Amino acid sequence: MRIAVTGTPGTGKTTATELLESRLAAAGTDAGDESPPELEVIHLNRVLEDEGLYTEVDADRESKIADLDALAAWLEGRDGIVIESHLAHHFAADRIAVLRCHPETLEQRLLERGETEAKAAENAESEALDVILSAAVEEHGLESVYEIDTTDRDPAAVADELAAVATGERDPSAGEVDFMEYLT
Repeated sequence: MRIAVTGTPGTGKTTATELLESRLAAAGTDAGDESPPELEVIHLNRVLEDEGLYTEVDADRESKIADLDALAAWLEGRDGIVIESHLAHHFAADRIAVLRCHPETLEQRLLERGETEAKAAENAESEALDVILSAAVEEHGLESVYEIDTTDRDPAAVADELAAVATGERDPSAGEVDFMEYLT
């Protein structure tokens, strides 16, 4: 089983998957616990950084350009994983959880964590336009995509939704979240 957790930067991927990761570790010690299948969480942006799996640095956006082929090779042969990154939908996975957040909330989150106004605005617009959701559906099909709106959910509730995706307790959903009003 491979699960990709993706979404625009600021939607809560890292926070939610860190909670999921701690639950998975705790569940491993509780024999009778109803928990997601044994899964290792891979924070792909950390792998990119630690392994140097990028081709260049975009100075204007203050970000590294990922080497998707090198990341795919690094992931090859790994199963029983949750791949967390805004790039996760680019890789083979059985289920793709796309975290969504209202663009105004997303922009505020990004500004609070120190992103530039230009980068925060660009990501908010991408979120309103469903950029990552559309790419995930195009790559993996509607039957594999699980859309989760994080706008008014705390990280624990998002981790609960991710666990439901992992255990198959949640049906695929895509196109249920609509932020187009942000653009008007």
